[in-house]
Amino acid sequence: MAHAPVDDRPKRVGLVLGGGGTVGAAFHAGVLAALQHDLGWDARTAEVVVGTSAGSLVGGLVRLGVPPDDLAAMTVGATARASHPAVVAALQERPELPPFTLRHLLRRPRIPGPSAALGLAGLALRRGPAGLASLSMLLPDGAEQLGPHLGFFDEALGRRWPEDVLLVCATRRRDCRRSVFGNGGLAAPLSEAVAASCAVPGYFRGIDIDGHCHVDGGVISATNADVLRRHDVDLAVVVSPMTGPSGGPSVGAAIRAVCRRVLDAERAVLRRHGIPSVVIEPGPEVLEHLTTDFMSDEALSDIVRCAFLETGAQVLRDAELSALRAARVPAAA
Repeated sequence: MAHAPVDDRPKRVGLVLGGGGTVGAAFHAGVLAALQHDLGWDARTAEVVVGTSAGSLVGGLVRLGVPPDDLAAMTVGATARASHPAVVAALQERPELPPFTLRHLLRRPRIPGPSAALGLAGLALRRGPAGLASLSMLLPDGAEQLGPHLGFFDEALGRRWPEDVLLVCATRRRDCRRSVFGNGGLAAPLSEAVAASCAVPGYFRGIDIDGHCHVDGGVISATNADVLRRHDVDLAVVVSPMTGPSGGPSVGAAIRAVCRRVLDAERAVLRRHGIPSVVIEPGPEVLEHLTTDFMSDEALSDIVRCAFLETGAQVLRDAELSALRAARVPAAA
């Protein structure tokens, strides 16, 4: 009996890095370090990187050539070995941001214009309860500014955008529409696109790009994985800090359930386009260190460590994830 031919071509991987604040970035660092350590797969070799909010920051670092082990090291305050000096200096001197509390939410809402109201209504109709996150668009601007701390992207690049495909997702405030910056998308300096993608309503100020104010891409979706549907990839690896087991009733559990519902719908879109996907999300040990203050840096070392171990365990039981071994790019001779 004839055997089916074995396809040993390197897999073209689309890497989706979701939002989640400072703690979400720590989760990304632990996950990507584990994939490199356990599978030999380096996130820098991804065919496409899609970043939202904290994921846009990590995606930008990946496209600047920061290796996963350096990313994990810098997250916990250790020494990086192979990264651009401007990047290392910026991350070592990262700003101290105030805690995210209810006071950022309990403020007089802005009155939406007609286009914004229609956009909000459209999201509610398409997504039902999952569209409630878009109501954060009604919050007034926060006082914090991230943009001035991201100039290292442009300094390290020496150009407006990385050559390898990086797509950064933000939300246009005027009509509550997703804006995708990057290769084949909207044009902007990387520092501005990342600042816009991270601009959580009520906490950060919105970012003006080409005359339009943009805020956090997580208003539309914590992952925006469906952006990959237009790209020629064999597998989507979705690193999703905002989903995971919900545990008992809580605000955090409700947010995770909503984000998972949106992600499930995005994965269905990818399936219809012939793209299988695998999700890496926080397990019980990581969730023990997560609080509603997504800007807290108190438990970053614990989050990186637990994410590393939980991802290693998932590699052992997940055939799709283990297939990343075939996606390794041989080192140059």
